[in-house]
Amino acid sequence: SGHVQLSSPQNVTLLSKDFDMILAWTPGEGCPPDVTYTVRYRSQERMDKWIKVPHCKNIHRTSCNLTCVLPNFFVKVQARVKAVSGRFQSPWVESQFKEYHLDVELAPPVLNVNVKKNLIHANASFPMATCVESLSWMYDLNLWEAGSEDKKQYERNFRKNTVTIDTTALKGNYCLSARSSIQSIDFKYSEFSQPLCVLLNHKG
Repeated sequence: SGHVQLSSPQNVTLLSKDFDMILAWTPGEGCPPDVTYTVRYRSQERMDKWIKVPHCKNIHRTSCNLTCVLPNFFVKVQARVKAVSGRFQSPWVESQFKEYHLDVELAPPVLNVNVKKNLIHANASFPMATCVESLSWMYDLNLWEAGSEDKKQYERNFRKNTVTIDTTALKGNYCLSARSSIQSIDFKYSEFSQPLCVLLNHKG
């Protein structure tokens, strides 16, 4: 067919989504259906060394999760990808540089709420890879009466800690919502989780 070289992957981007760092791309023009992709990365500490990513060698999908192969969450990394088909391969295409800690995008935590007689116990679990659990993630919790704009805030609780709220003086329908945060240069926040509402101190 005279087709000497595969066209390179397009739109190669290192992006962060929901606590993960992911390299994503789209297939090059006219790529055959059997095309596979191979990914490597390097960090700014070792610019001369491209490191293989075992779980992203000869893959059919057009993304590669790099979160747990990153050697250091506080150093910028760059990734590259090439297309392979039979004995043909495309040139490598490089992404921009990103640093996990600075560039990570947070997802709302999952809020767990346990209502006892005059107490609410609330904590947040985070849908994240185990390799990043050790970073100092926090969450903010809001409590408000349904229909009211007046929110009581419980800020900067460490990820595993439970917030205990005395509800003796509260009566009616109350809602809770949480967001995750981390301090990089400034504090970064996720969106708030969907409100979870509970009836307090009603007879019944």
